[in-house]
Amino acid sequence: MIPRVAITAAITTMFLFTSSYPLVIILLAGTSLIASSCLTPHTPSRFVRIEAEALMALAERLEGPMASTFERAVNAILQCGEARGRVVVTGMGKSGIIAQKIAATLSSTGSPALFLHPAEAVHGDLGMLAKGDVVIALSASGETEEILRLLANIKRIGDALISFCCNTQSTLALASDVALDCSVPAEACGMGLAPTASTTAMLALGDALAIAVSIKKGFRAEDFAALHPGGKLGKRLARVSQLMHSGDAIPRVTPATPMKDVIYEMSRKKLGITTIEDDGHLLGIISDGDLRRLLERDGPGILTKTAGEAMNSHPRTIAPDELAVRALNLMEEMKITSLIVVGPAGTIEGVLHLHDLWGTELI
Repeated sequence: MIPRVAITAAITTMFLFTSSYPLVIILLAGTSLIASSCLTPHTPSRFVRIEAEALMALAERLEGPMASTFERAVNAILQCGEARGRVVVTGMGKSGIIAQKIAATLSSTGSPALFLHPAEAVHGDLGMLAKGDVVIALSASGETEEILRLLANIKRIGDALISFCCNTQSTLALASDVALDCSVPAEACGMGLAPTASTTAMLALGDALAIAVSIKKGFRAEDFAALHPGGKLGKRLARVSQLMHSGDAIPRVTPATPMKDVIYEMSRKKLGITTIEDDGHLLGIISDGDLRRLLERDGPGILTKTAGEAMNSHPRTIAPDELAVRALNLMEEMKITSLIVVGPAGTIEGVLHLHDLWGTELI
């Protein structure tokens, strides 16, 4: 219990406690005492619900009053891309961290983007901006001094300006070509001061913008794979041409090749098959399975045959620019272990074996 204190002058004293009210402000005026808390005691689940409520409010705006404004932002980025411009994302503090993530998401989904630190911008980094770029500026208040200092330069260069603000009547919002409202009912921080729900809303809005632009561009899984060659994701999105055996590693014989030489070629290249070609064009294949079936049917007489007489003239093939996951699906569907990789003119470009897919973590 806080003791009653009598003093003649009005003062403010702050006490730290270890209870669920960690910060208590005590106002003492004369002989009266008023105690109040700056922190609302929330549970972790409540913190998350506050942020979820902020996202739901944002979703409702995107479906309603902000739908046309959002579409204008999408079109501005699309026009920027058509003109070979870039998206320059800027923000200060926590908003700056979110801006970096938005720039990364835009870049990885087909819209070249970079992050511009507003404080560094006025010390030379404004050189990153070029005519035809689009600037996305993040500021919850819309009055961030470091960003407001950039407005004149952005206008001078002639770049379009999109803003993410919680206050659509702020200086930044009013100066923008497109102002997107990311206001939230409340921050998850009990004091209502630390950017929490507002930065979550900014991040979601940035993701929505990046994905909406990528859909309008017709961005495909193959395009995503081309931008993500490394790591586990890159392996899963690898193309057939990156994994296939090519050049001298391809087993090759002609239709006139005797069966004993066919078997030697299959054993030497260790892929369990050989291609039968004519001037580089695929005519057929012979696999280990084909050999076993021929032995069961003809016995030792198969050694008198030629490759052209024993081959399967309708082998399964795949294009070199197909995704590896497509190749795996074909192998599983047809219950085979190899695919011949052929070009548009039917030329043999490689052989893809099931073992080649192990390193992609698809299996």
